[in-house]
Amino acid sequence: MLKIVLLIGTVALGVLALVLVVGWLLPKQHVAARALALHRKPEEVFQLISDFKAAPTWRSDVQQIEMLEAVNGHVRYREKSTNGTITFEVMESNPPSRMVTRIADEGLPFGGRWIFEITPAGEGCRLNITERGEIYNPVFRFVSRFLLGYERTLDAYLQNVSRKFGEKAVPTAGATL
Repeated sequence: MLKIVLLIGTVALGVLALVLVVGWLLPKQHVAARALALHRKPEEVFQLISDFKAAPTWRSDVQQIEMLEAVNGHVRYREKSTNGTITFEVMESNPPSRMVTRIADEGLPFGGRWIFEITPAGEGCRLNITERGEIYNPVFRFVSRFLLGYERTLDAYLQNVSRKFGEKAVPTAGATL
């Protein structure tokens, strides 16, 4: 019985060591891009994604938004979601075509920027999101890269946008911005 427990412990430590080593070898930065074609005007889409306070009404992962005092003229808000509580800052806002947000919290195991581009397309528009993320913790890097994927949260966001507009659009590969 002791041999089995030692064997299981050794295997568990080996797996953990492998996860740590691979995580350390992965780059801290990553880039992911996803897009969605919508039958909406760019102005409608920009209004939706920039009305942060209304996010809990259409984003299934968001429970609460607290608008914060602006810093250096940049809009800031705190989002409570299934991913925890995170403070965001709007770095750039050019309605109805472009918005850039970033995680403003220090000390999290991850960070990054999201570039939202809305371009007219056919009878509607295309919403493209580029995530320029950073994952500081090697275990999180391993999990994000091999288990969750970098595009998972982008797809969930875009699916929420599609549902809000009553459409059944499917996220596709996006252009890296």
